[in-house]
Amino acid sequence: MEAPVLTLASASPRRRRLLAWLGVPFDVAATDTAEDLTSPLRNAPSVLARSLAADKARAALGRGVAEGALVTCDTIVVLDRAVLGKPADEQEAARMLRALSGRTHQVITGVAIVSPGQREPVTFAVTTTVEMRTLDEDAIAAWIAKGEALGCAGAYNIEHHLASVTVDECYQNVAGLPLCHLYQRLERIGIEGLTQPVGACDTACARTCVLGPRACVTPGL
Repeated sequence: MEAPVLTLASASPRRRRLLAWLGVPFDVAATDTAEDLTSPLRNAPSVLARSLAADKARAALGRGVAEGALVTCDTIVVLDRAVLGKPADEQEAARMLRALSGRTHQVITGVAIVSPGQREPVTFAVTTTVEMRTLDEDAIAAWIAKGEALGCAGAYNIEHHLASVTVDECYQNVAGLPLCHLYQRLERIGIEGLTQPVGACDTACARTCVLGPRACVTPGL
């Protein structure tokens, strides 16, 4: 078995599945850290997302879980300048979905990367504009009954077609991992053997992404 060149510190099965599209062996180590969405950083949501991801990276390093490069992520939803994380219960999930219904909002994923041999994370954040379907009470109840809402920022998972993005926005960022942006940064720090994820993403989403090819090669896009 090939030695992992990455460690993904995340319990999210979606992030694990997406990271596999990069084509390199990786290890997984879940990290549990408190997400303080009441921090003053909530007034700068992208900074907040980066800070939360960095906190996870430092926690993972403290537990000695990293092999190769370390990757951690945190996703938040922003609606009318209010920051939404994961709902605490089904009632809060329903309130979030009612607020998001038929509305445009932003999903921000902060990513922290610790290069091999380093101890301090480098962070970036990607913002995606998302259009939520209009959801009636039956649709909200049906989605919550699936049992996934409490594990999702904003109480929804885009892969279940509750929301949509345009082809010049990062779909997988809403799923929790801005994969093309991550690819570019991992390649830049010298991770070898990476596969560009654009083709796999286009196939999975049945669309042709405009942003992905540029994000794979353009620093800071």
